[in-house]
Amino acid sequence: MKTAEEIIQEKGTGMICVSPDTTIHDALKIMVDKGIGAMLVQDESGIVGIWTERDLMKNTLQEGFDPKTARIGDYMTRDLVSAKHDDSMYKLLDVFLGRRLRHLLIEKDGTYIGMLSSGDVIKANLVEKTKELEDMNELMSWEFYENWRWTNKK
Repeated sequence: MKTAEEIIQEKGTGMICVSPDTTIHDALKIMVDKGIGAMLVQDESGIVGIWTERDLMKNTLQEGFDPKTARIGDYMTRDLVSAKHDDSMYKLLDVFLGRRLRHLLIEKDGTYIGMLSSGDVIKANLVEKTKELEDMNELMSWEFYENWRWTNKK
């Protein structure tokens, strides 16, 4: 079973970070360009928050919200949730479902090494299950049995 770190390595994309002073409009352009649903907010001290599509939905209804002037640091989620690099896919899915999250930071030795979405983990799980089914199908195929000979009992 794959671990969080293995899924990150297969995914092959780095963490997309912006400064807290980035406008939401500029952050949205990056998200659309990269095809992502969340980005990390980083200052000189490290990662200080996450900003997601959900944050945008919540904030657009606020009085006076203007994405061209609003700073991402004022609207980001500061309560970061992380999982360990060696957590299994099932442990990660448990965190996603239990905490009702779509994005999860992955930590190794006190440092964030990546971010996974629930979709990343579900895809990795489906790929692994598909491989298992293909292996079982090959094992149970006729070619496996065609050289077997039944002997009559006396």
